[in-house]
Amino acid sequence: MILVGATGVGKSFIACALAHQACRKGYRAGYRRASRLFHELTLARADGTYIRLLGKLARLDVLVIDDWGLAPVQDPERRDLLEILEDRYGTRSTIITSQLPPAQWHNYLADATLADAICDRLLHNAHRLVLKGPSRRKEAKLDD
Repeated sequence: MILVGATGVGKSFIACALAHQACRKGYRAGYRRASRLFHELTLARADGTYIRLLGKLARLDVLVIDDWGLAPVQDPERRDLLEILEDRYGTRSTIITSQLPPAQWHNYLADATLADAICDRLLHNAHRLVLKGPSRRKEAKLDD
């Protein structure tokens, strides 16, 4: 599932609600902000637990990757994402939240070959939900 919209419209809330419902039905779910996921993978590669972490992510029935596309993506991150998606493709659910419209993901990923592979696994079979409206985080003005 792909959840797209501006800051504060409820992408993360909906993604977490879907993961929570999956847990209530007996499935295993995990949540990672994209930046922390890539940091965790970098550390795992350095300490020799990379394959174990990929296995752990592959076994989750639902994986939420939040805030995809906020920062420039590096080559190792592209390859890590492809590994994660390849392990999950066709067997597990992945939920991506992003402010970046999917039509821009290929350019964002920059490497044409990896971008093709990642977008093929993420976008072609995904349910897409585009959220619009004002930020839910803005404080409502109080009437005097």
